[in-house]
Amino acid sequence: MHLSAMDRTLVARSRTVTAMNPKHARSTLSDTDMQESVEYVLSACRESDVKFIRLWFTDILGSLKSFAITVEELPKALEQGMGFDGSSIEGFARIDESDMLAIPDPGTFQLVPWRPREQGVARMFCDIYRPDGRPFEGDPRQVLRRQLARASELGYTFYVSPELEYFYFKEPGSTEPLDRGGYFDQTTDAGTDLRRETVLALEAMGIEVEYSHHEVAPSQHEVSLRYTDAMTMADNAMTYRLVVKEIAALHGVYATFMPKPIMGVNGSGMHVHQSLFKGESNAFYDASDPYNLSAIARGYMAGLLAHARELTLVTNQWVNSYKRLQPGFEAPMYLSWARRNRSDLIRIPEYGSTDETHTRVEYRSPDSACNPYLVFAVMLAAGLDGIERELPLPPPVEENAFEMTDEERAARGIERLPADLREALDIAESTPFLRNALGDHVFESLVANKRIEWQRYSSYVTDYELQEFLPIL
Repeated sequence: MHLSAMDRTLVARSRTVTAMNPKHARSTLSDTDMQESVEYVLSACRESDVKFIRLWFTDILGSLKSFAITVEELPKALEQGMGFDGSSIEGFARIDESDMLAIPDPGTFQLVPWRPREQGVARMFCDIYRPDGRPFEGDPRQVLRRQLARASELGYTFYVSPELEYFYFKEPGSTEPLDRGGYFDQTTDAGTDLRRETVLALEAMGIEVEYSHHEVAPSQHEVSLRYTDAMTMADNAMTYRLVVKEIAALHGVYATFMPKPIMGVNGSGMHVHQSLFKGESNAFYDASDPYNLSAIARGYMAGLLAHARELTLVTNQWVNSYKRLQPGFEAPMYLSWARRNRSDLIRIPEYGSTDETHTRVEYRSPDSACNPYLVFAVMLAAGLDGIERELPLPPPVEENAFEMTDEERAARGIERLPADLREALDIAESTPFLRNALGDHVFESLVANKRIEWQRYSSYVTDYELQEFLPIL
């Protein structure tokens, strides 16, 4: 079900008010606006024979959580929220402060197309609040909203478009691919019908798709989502991952967003195209610049480069993430930027670069198993810091940084991303940037979770160790 023009206006009005005053988002909505939004959702439920509404939210790791209510409970949920125990949600609350409220966002109402139409199912994303009405600081949506409010105060709207890659395997727990196809392959592409159904399901949920195709590795695929504002896109990315998995499961196969499931082939990234707009004008565009980049864009890129090592804990949060960030697999390791060079951390796409609307920055290190709310938030925080402090952008690196010697990279001031999760943790804790961007609650919860993950990983005896050392030691 798609939103009408009037409904889109209500959603935009709601999101704008929320972005300007995130601490009291619901209280700033007028009674009329809220009532109109509620009436729209209730009417849509009646017209489409909706019986169940799944209330969605995410934990700090980007895992989608949900519970279902019946349509009879929906008016209460929209007005008062639905209570739940937050103590079992990763990064939410301790047992002694566990009560939470999930308040549905009316602008995210959509039918779930793979469920039965009769007595059907819809979904709504929720903002998480404390029982006293305060926004919960551990809610990833609230983290992104705080950074969007910061951008709004400077006059900017933040737009993004992520490229989420994934693999199809024949069954869970197996890495047996469906095909041996490569980039844009047609004759050996076994995922064509799966992608087709995925795109149709996404569009049925109001998510616009630019294109879909087979990726470089065997049985690897991508569906590219059309540019939109960052909050909508974070919701869309969460929906996208679920839709890919649900459609795959309906066909008896398994879809995974694991960053590096197969050794020796490309991993799954989430390149994020991003730009700042002031009204209808792209603040990143300057026709007089050789790269068509404005001073705002250059400051934004300088901020990303300056904080890249710190924000890697969020863009690449799993121990497996660092198996992808290796030479030879189109994933960046070094902190550099260029137009043509795909080994750089930041790339300025050439197609559309002379068009004001399409001028953008592509940040290439994130993987598709990230938490999109937190990734968009920390990238925006880094970029705004670069703009506000007028950080200088280093010269572009059109050569392949992987092929340089350590001495050559050092001479040009080219640093590298963290080599593993432990280094990413140490770097994240060494400066205040990430704590300030995420807030104390999310930062401390994320670090604690990842310290445990690293400890478990580093103490695990791998098949490699058994194969290499057991016969000789």
